[in-house]
Amino acid sequence: MSGPISLEPGGAEQDTLALRLAGTRRSRRRPRWALDDDTTLTIRLPRQGPHEEAVSRLAAELADRVGPAVHPYEVAALLEAEGLSASVIKERYGHPNLFSLASALYERVPRTFPEPAPAAGPWRPDTVRCLLRGVLFALPGLAYLLTAPLWNPGRHAPALIVAGLVSWAWGQALGHRAHLRLATGRREAARTLLDGAPLGATVATAAAVLPAGGGPVTLVAAAQSAYLAAAGVLLVLGRERLLLAALSPLAAGSAVLPWWEPGPWLRAGLPLLALLATLAVTGRVLRAALAVPAVSGATRPRVLWSLPYGLFGLAAGVLVLLEGQREPYAVIVLTVSMGPAEWLLYRYRGLSVAALRATATPAGFLLRSAGILALCLLAYLLLLLPAALLTGAEPTTVLPLAAALWTALLLQAFGAAWPSATISLVAAGGAATVAVLRLPPGPVALPLACGAAALCLSACALWLLGRPAPHA
Repeated sequence: MSGPISLEPGGAEQDTLALRLAGTRRSRRRPRWALDDDTTLTIRLPRQGPHEEAVSRLAAELADRVGPAVHPYEVAALLEAEGLSASVIKERYGHPNLFSLASALYERVPRTFPEPAPAAGPWRPDTVRCLLRGVLFALPGLAYLLTAPLWNPGRHAPALIVAGLVSWAWGQALGHRAHLRLATGRREAARTLLDGAPLGATVATAAAVLPAGGGPVTLVAAAQSAYLAAAGVLLVLGRERLLLAALSPLAAGSAVLPWWEPGPWLRAGLPLLALLATLAVTGRVLRAALAVPAVSGATRPRVLWSLPYGLFGLAAGVLVLLEGQREPYAVIVLTVSMGPAEWLLYRYRGLSVAALRATATPAGFLLRSAGILALCLLAYLLLLLPAALLTGAEPTTVLPLAAALWTALLLQAFGAAWPSATISLVAAGGAATVAVLRLPPGPVALPLACGAAALCLSACALWLLGRPAPHA
């Protein structure tokens, strides 16, 4: 007696059990169809295949997780995670084992590969904060408006300008160093600011002594330097709203000038009150920051790392000063625009990260990077154009200067400080030399120098930032 051998699981031979009898010798020839009548006993078993309805229901329930699978083994792991035992698989779904059911589900469910959920933008700008910073950059200028009848610009302006340039350069370098320390801890950044801000105010005041001739204007230069140092501390530590509150006397006093003459005491007292409020708020913020526990093992960054940022601050101050001598209102426009400029710097970084995810080749990323750079720079210039026209400033001078400043800030944001500082210093030095010595081409030298600097800085930005590495 013999029976068929199963070669593959689930084959048709499992439905029939055939028993061949070792019968006697046939005496006469019979038709072939009648051979099995008395020599083979056939027993047909009831079919036990998969339960199609149960399997279909399971496939519908797990479709969202089975669809992304690239192999039945992933479905098997999913079924194991769902807690399906071998007995349940056999009794409920009619499959002999886990892998058989996983293969059936894998074949039933179409392949789907959903896109991952978009990640939150790491460089999403804080619009309110950027606009507030732009206002804070320009709001101290109201002190000069209030005190205008009390001083002589022709005699006193050189001392204030020298002190302002030194404070600007020092503040840029100190701000960079403090941000480096802020990555270590808030206490370390506060300690850096506490050491550097008073020293910077002292150096700026000392630089103003010579053009001031030792007169009372030296005290005004000292007050200006002290405010710039304190305001820099608050901006680095993110206390813009406190600084705005401290400057509220200036805003209130300037708002009533068209209708009321406050007199010399109020004209001098309101800026002094704003200065004292700023110093008091700065002391409170530093004390709170120094109360934070220190980070153990923190290393100090090198001083030379912050040098190019200070040089750029000096060059930017000279360029803005040269523009202010011709068109004073252009300085106000540029100062207020620093808030939107900072917002666009964040947008550039966010768009560059998105371009990095959307491109697959370096050439494709370079093209996208060039488009993003052009878009952000054009948006900044279009924002400045109506403001320049409204204040009567010449756009042919303001826009090249703004383009050079924004592109230099972009390079600094990515750590490429020396190219921006070098190009800006060359442009400032050339324009200042022409202005002081009255060399040709005369007044056209400033827009030419700023335009050339903007082109060089844009080329550097495209060369350095058009690669994926800085944005990874």
